[in-house]
Amino acid sequence: MNWQAIRAIYVFEMSRFFRTLLQSFVSPVISTSLYFVVFGAAIGSQIDQVEGVSYGAFIVPGLIMLSVMTQAISNASFGIYFPKFIGTIYELLSAPINFLEIVLGYVGAAATKALFIGVVILATSALFVDLSIQHPLAMLAFLVLTCLSFALFGFIIGIWAGNFEQLQLIPLLVVTPLVFLGGSFYSISMLPPVWQTISFFNPVVYLVSGFRWSFFGLADVPIGLSLLAIAGFTLLCLAIIWLIFKTGWRIRQ
Repeated sequence: MNWQAIRAIYVFEMSRFFRTLLQSFVSPVISTSLYFVVFGAAIGSQIDQVEGVSYGAFIVPGLIMLSVMTQAISNASFGIYFPKFIGTIYELLSAPINFLEIVLGYVGAAATKALFIGVVILATSALFVDLSIQHPLAMLAFLVLTCLSFALFGFIIGIWAGNFEQLQLIPLLVVTPLVFLGGSFYSISMLPPVWQTISFFNPVVYLVSGFRWSFFGLADVPIGLSLLAIAGFTLLCLAIIWLIFKTGWRIRQ
């Protein structure tokens, strides 16, 4: 394993993040505050509690998942697309490093950025509501796995994208709606039976449910299914990336 190459890619990607650290820090704080004003104050005034948890606290895991998923995808997709756009991807491919080392560098940096955003939102949420984390190790595990898996997914999008508009296509039209419909701001049990059944086909439900369980001990689906879902998604993304580098699809063509 060429750790020096991984470190070089990682440091280069992280340096771009630190150059805009203020923007990266302020943006999630403002967004989280607005969500609490809209959902926590407006809707929360009509919904006192959800399954024994105050509505303001109940939406915190969903807010974190929403931001972490979108940030991981955005950072990873742009990170690999930009070398394609300016042509430096060929220098990377000709260097004595394999695909796993390339992926570790880019995905590791994107996951780190998303994890930072998640921690910032968690800290901001604590200013608005009283939070108790019943299973802190499980919370951290779910957060890290989500950052990694969606950074891998973003890496695939960055390779697939043919222009800057396509980089935002899947996050805006697929991922964000799935998060909003995945129980981020409500419990699946609040839906009619038919819509509950339909919701279980949404993979984001399992991630949000598992993450919320780590906070409050409440889950819409068994915790084992949540872990299986995120592990399966991660392995699927790794398999697709391996196939991309093996065939050279959208990289050498």
